Amino acid sequence: MSVGLVLVSHSRDLAEGLREVLEGLPGAGVPLAVAAGGPDGELGTSALAIAGAVESLGAGGGVVILADLGSGVLSAETALEQLDPSLRDRVHLADAPFVEGAVAAVRAAAAGADVSAVLAAAEATRGVRKLG
Repeated sequence: MSVGLVLVSHSRDLAEGLREVLEGLPGAGVPLAVAAGGPDGELGTSALAIAGAVESLGAGGGVVILADLGSGVLSAETALEQLDPSLRDRVHLADAPFVEGAVAAVRAAAAGADVSAVLAAAEATRGVRKLG
C-alpha cells in the first residue's frame, strides 16, 4: 500500500494548487487529501478536518501530514490526539517546508518508499537552497 499525504493549509486555494502540482509529477498517483481553510471559505485550519482527511486515506501504508504554517502544525497535533491509537501510530507530522517537502514526499511515496522514508524525504528539504 502506498503512503498517503495530507496537505494542511490555511488557504484551500493554496492546498488545492499544491495538490494540482503534485498530481502532475511523473509517476505520482500517491493518495492525497486536503484539509484547508474554514467551512465558509475563510482562512484557517481545523483539527477535525485534518483528522477526517487522515481517516479518508485509511493509513494502510501510513500517512505523512505537511502543514503550511505554525498554527496548522498545532491543528495537526490536535488532530493526531483525536485519532484512534491504531491509526495514530501510522501517521507522522513532517517538519518540512510545505511545497518542497510535499514534492519530495510524493516522489518518495511514488517510488514505493515506506512511511519512514517518505517522512525523511520531506524533512530532508529543510535545508534545500534555491540559489547557489
